[in-house]
Amino acid sequence: MQNLFRNLKLDQQTIVAIIFVAIFALFSIGLSGFFSVGNLLTLVRSVSVLGILSLGMAIVVIGRGIDLSMIATLAVASAVVLMLAGEGYRPELALLAGLIFAIAIGMTNGFLVAYAEIPALFTTLAVGIGVAGLGQSGLFEYEIVAWPPELNVIAWIGRGTFFGFPYSIMAFIVTCLAVHLFLRKTRLGLFVYALGDNLEAARNSGIPTRPIIILQYVLAAVIALIAGLVLSASSSSMDTRIFNLTWIYDVILVVVLGGIGLSGGRGGVMNVVVGTLLIGTIVNGMTIMNVSFEAQKLIKGLVLLAALLSDSILNPRNEETAKQGDI
Repeated sequence: MQNLFRNLKLDQQTIVAIIFVAIFALFSIGLSGFFSVGNLLTLVRSVSVLGILSLGMAIVVIGRGIDLSMIATLAVASAVVLMLAGEGYRPELALLAGLIFAIAIGMTNGFLVAYAEIPALFTTLAVGIGVAGLGQSGLFEYEIVAWPPELNVIAWIGRGTFFGFPYSIMAFIVTCLAVHLFLRKTRLGLFVYALGDNLEAARNSGIPTRPIIILQYVLAAVIALIAGLVLSASSSSMDTRIFNLTWIYDVILVVVLGGIGLSGGRGGVMNVVVGTLLIGTIVNGMTIMNVSFEAQKLIKGLVLLAALLSDSILNPRNEETAKQGDI
């Protein structure tokens, strides 16, 4: 089957893009209201936060890691910004505090993975639970933190439009550009690919592998904070209980479905874009069809399994990648 894909010159990104176009066309024709301006604006707003989060996850996965703490970081770090601004701190100080908090989470993840050599799956799961518990055990007076008027100076990131385009999707586009430039145009970005491709070879070539691993998780945490600010600005609040939702699996689904192999060292921003568009379109269509939340989870679970299967076919582990250990 792998040879068949190669003979047809189709990679997973191209296949997913074709599927997206086909499903979008079918929904436009068959679903009443799907192709309306209002619904399309709702669609792009809903995929913007998911897309931004997936960009952070992509950096980590390309380096052959995983970050299950991103939703907790999104919720708690952005809620810290809202809380401090609401208590009278200047917006720039509140933003700086949230940024420092996010960086601390990323550095904790990176240190435990790089130096303590705890598998990323368990490290980020534990850190995510700890961060969520910190937020729910007394850091905030209420589980839902309201958007304070003092932050209205940056509220545009999640509200309003620019020549008809929601600012939230503009934030996604800007983040896409920044991540693309980092991965493709900087030495540190190329080091991330080298780590994901073969950790031992990267270490032997003189690449500072442990600091690069920490950098991956710090960038993922900062991007999660950006996604949290976009989300809280658009909804005028941050519900810290979103950690309990299955959103992190949607992020992993976007990354894997888009074609970023879990074996590391492959993929880029365009993989995230096509994966986000496909998942966002499917979820939007199911919502219009009044598919129950439970059924949606089942469908997304099946899609994720299919994506993992295709990843194992298109990006098989060889003797070299097997030496890197499990995420």
